[in-house]
Amino acid sequence: MSGYDPRHDRGPERTFDASPPARGQGFARTWWGRSWLRALEEGALDTTPVKAGRKLARAGAVGAVTVRPGRVTAVVRDPGGAQHRADVLVPELSQDQWVRFLDFALERAGHLAALLDRELPPHLVEDAAAAGIGLLPGLGDLEPECDCGTWDHCGHTAALCHQVARLLDEDPFVLLLMRGRGRGAFLAELDLRGTTPPRTPDTVEGVDTQEGQEAVGAAGVDAAQAWAAAGITPPLPEPPGLPAAPGPPPSLAAETEPAPGIDPKALAHLAARTAAEAHRLLARALRPGGEGVLPLRELTVGEDAVRLADGAPPGTVTDRLAEGSGRGREGLAVAVRAWRTGGTEALSVLDGEWRVEGAALARARASLAAAWDEDERPSFRSSGNRWTVVDEPVQLRLGRDGRWWPYRDEGSRWVPAGDADRDPATALESARPGSESS
Repeated sequence: MSGYDPRHDRGPERTFDASPPARGQGFARTWWGRSWLRALEEGALDTTPVKAGRKLARAGAVGAVTVRPGRVTAVVRDPGGAQHRADVLVPELSQDQWVRFLDFALERAGHLAALLDRELPPHLVEDAAAAGIGLLPGLGDLEPECDCGTWDHCGHTAALCHQVARLLDEDPFVLLLMRGRGRGAFLAELDLRGTTPPRTPDTVEGVDTQEGQEAVGAAGVDAAQAWAAAGITPPLPEPPGLPAAPGPPPSLAAETEPAPGIDPKALAHLAARTAAEAHRLLARALRPGGEGVLPLRELTVGEDAVRLADGAPPGTVTDRLAEGSGRGREGLAVAVRAWRTGGTEALSVLDGEWRVEGAALARARASLAAAWDEDERPSFRSSGNRWTVVDEPVQLRLGRDGRWWPYRDEGSRWVPAGDADRDPATALESARPGSESS
């Protein structure tokens, strides 16, 4: 799994060499890989094959992976030595969807610059998904085929999916190939569309060119006249899409001194955080099906103080938030780290300890047992929902939704060390010093 090689684009497929065993290492370090595995976990009717596939992939049982439009293929070896051909089918995008995706790429200079630098920007994929063009797979998009005869996902197809997550970590352009376009073909189409002038109709239906031009270029037309001329005037443009990032707040610089009790730095920070929150809520509403999303729970004063502290300028603003939250400066810094990994849920895992018992405890123990081979499983010392690795400064905290949150001991204080994951081995790997999540 290496960087871009022009030789890969000579045909409609790419083949990646088999990876060596990766015992004890987690899967899906990137947003792309995690989204791919989430589609596998949500689409499988049973979690047992998913866990079995993770073990096979970690043991190096997946052979060379071939990626082509609509399909990924590999030979997967059972622990007993039997080999099975495993395929995972992914729906290809239609020609119309590709044209719209190319339009999205050309709309913003930042997207285009990243693509020409052979990078696939996450915001481009998010913008396209909000418009119904999904590159990342959703529920039911990963259709398994295996010669072992299992009609749903089996350990072999799940192992292939885990290996594909690693490929996506290395090169997210693999997504484009699965959806129907190799990297070279996509960039060539992008270049062609970027250099071709837009087409201008010579005539408008119902009138000749001169009348059409006058109607299109007219200014100050009454609304009733515009409605009556619907067959002449062009349609209204589509409403603008979601901006790539929140806009900067207006400058508060002034020649006069601020009124007593007014802190310009605090006001500027509040304006910036308000813009960021508005952008996040708009993105949430524009997601497919976002119209029916339930309103977010109102933050408590303590949670809101942590949200505002994310990116706050040092000095009086941070000091006031540290005091108002009751955490102190060091505690607030740790809480901000938690907030960045998972918002209110991550804060609840940071602050709260709950007793795991009954079915929840059984599921937690089964998850820990399945994540490692018996001879590689670390020893844990448990306290409530917190499992600390014996003789290591790392810890797993179980959230109430069943995900594991990685923590690391830094200066006699447990601090968040990465994103939560349903696989405890993946979460624990990000907690260990030197990991990419550090």
